Amino acid sequence: MKRGRPVGLMLGPLALLGRCAGLKDNPYYDPSRPHHTPTGFRNPGPGEIKPEGFWRWQRERRLNGVPKPPGAAHRDWRVTPDLALLHASAGNPSVTWIGHATLLLRLGGLNVLTDPHFSERASPVSFAGPRRYQPPGVALGELPEIHAVVISHNHYDHLDIDSVRQLHRQSGGTLRFYVPLGLKPWFARLGIDTVTELDWWEHVELGGVRFTLTPVQHWSARSLFDRNRTLWGGWAIRAPELNVFFSGDTGYSPDFQEIGRRLGPFDFAALPIGAYAPRWFMRAQHVDPAGALKIHRDIRSLRSLGVHWGTFEMSDESLDDPPRELAAARREAGVDEAAFFVLRIGETRSILP
Repeated sequence: MKRGRPVGLMLGPLALLGRCAGLKDNPYYDPSRPHHTPTGFRNPGPGEIKPEGFWRWQRERRLNGVPKPPGAAHRDWRVTPDLALLHASAGNPSVTWIGHATLLLRLGGLNVLTDPHFSERASPVSFAGPRRYQPPGVALGELPEIHAVVISHNHYDHLDIDSVRQLHRQSGGTLRFYVPLGLKPWFARLGIDTVTELDWWEHVELGGVRFTLTPVQHWSARSLFDRNRTLWGGWAIRAPELNVFFSGDTGYSPDFQEIGRRLGPFDFAALPIGAYAPRWFMRAQHVDPAGALKIHRDIRSLRSLGVHWGTFEMSDESLDDPPRELAAARREAGVDEAAFFVLRIGETRSILP
């Protein structure tokens, strides 16, 4: 496998140039909301993520020769998906890990995708950038009918233009996309108008299932000139029989205690456990497995799945390090494996309460 540079992270520090490019005012700006700014959005309090140190990180990782290739077992970290089960009635709640942050959630009679990414690279170009180590656990054309897609933020490993276009076309234009503030115009440029934008703590309902956008500590950018011009967030998805949380990307913050108080407890959560090294650079924007366990407890999740690992090389740890680090963090925290687990790519697990 060829390694690619982490394009989503690489664009971040350069995006500060946008401050000098005559950006327009934030059309969503509400001065009463502390995460709004006149030019975009921010993490309130001490959670501001600054791009300083990016080039130091790139220099150090070259000198240290990281990330190291994953072990041989990771080449087989995939199972054949149970397509018959996925195309059966959606009445039995389940989760299927398609890879990275892409999940197929079946709950409340709906099939919901999180941050769909089915392309070969997480990049604005097809010839460079992080390359997929494992193929998607379920091919896009093998998916059951998808009713809703939730997007956490606009980095290339979470919002993929080809995947969005194909899903929209495959649905005949009926698929609903739920996105943070600022992303609706991006979809409109693709000719997609079945899009609902939400601010933190706002919600929308589809077929009796409620989707609420929650705060998380992260940032956004798709180019050199749009850092934090669009919002980011996690998703609380409440169906009649199940309460689910999907965090997207995040550093640790007190937001999760508030999410637990306002929207928890959760029957199931999907939390990131990868892209965490080196900690001096990644800490504010990506939790490590120990941080994910803190979120698991804060939101009062009964069972959590570790995602955002094993597919794209985004940071210094090896692709197969996160499960080992999660196991060590569980032992340290006294958490049972059944309470916070990992799946193989393509694997489906019931998430009945």
